Amino acid sequence: MSRKPPPGNQGERPWLIVHDRRRIDPVTLQLRRGSEEETQSSPAEQNSPEANPAVHCGAGAPPAQVQQSRDRVAELTADLQRIKAEYDNYRKRIQRDRLAVREIAVANVLTGLLPVLDAIEQAREHGEVSGGQTAIVDMLESHLAALGLQPVGKPGEPFNPLVHEALTYIQVKNAIEPICTAVLRRGYRVGDQLLRPAQVSVSGQPAAPAPGHGQTSTNPPTSPALSSGATDRRRT
Repeated sequence: MSRKPPPGNQGERPWLIVHDRRRIDPVTLQLRRGSEEETQSSPAEQNSPEANPAVHCGAGAPPAQVQQSRDRVAELTADLQRIKAEYDNYRKRIQRDRLAVREIAVANVLTGLLPVLDAIEQAREHGEVSGGQTAIVDMLESHLAALGLQPVGKPGEPFNPLVHEALTYIQVKNAIEPICTAVLRRGYRVGDQLLRPAQVSVSGQPAAPAPGHGQTSTNPPTSPALSSGATDRRRT
């Protein structure tokens, strides 16, 4: 809006012209018509992704394009899930391999220390471990036990060819099953891995005579349990 000077003042200094560009009329407090036209944007601007998010999201896209987009999203989701499953399996396999390598390393170290434990056991039987040596031996055995080393073979337990090695066999008439009567050399294991079987003396039932013979053989009989893998062994 501008204010024009009066007709009689044409030769004088022109008045200050003020343009009112306010969109709201200060008198009626209504939006002016020119402002309404300025606020209306072109159809291209209205259809732009910034002006109409629904069009950008695919609301006005053809059904075939929408279905194709959905199939693509499902395909990418399946690929992501497959990659995640492969990564989880890889991580678990690496963890198992690390544990296996650790167990093998511990087993190798403990196998090398078995002769030391045999020497300590013999020294105890002869009463040669006393004083400060006892504390050292107890500390060594406690540390080896912390690594998972467990002794195998006790007198009085049933004979098991998987963990026992029979060196002698004593016949007992009333025996129900083969029993380890003495442990000649202690065995050891780490978890489920057997480092060395225990050498034991076994007592059990006499072997039945062979068919067609009236007398018992003079050779030492073999127990049915021993015949499965641990036979009678005699050393000279």
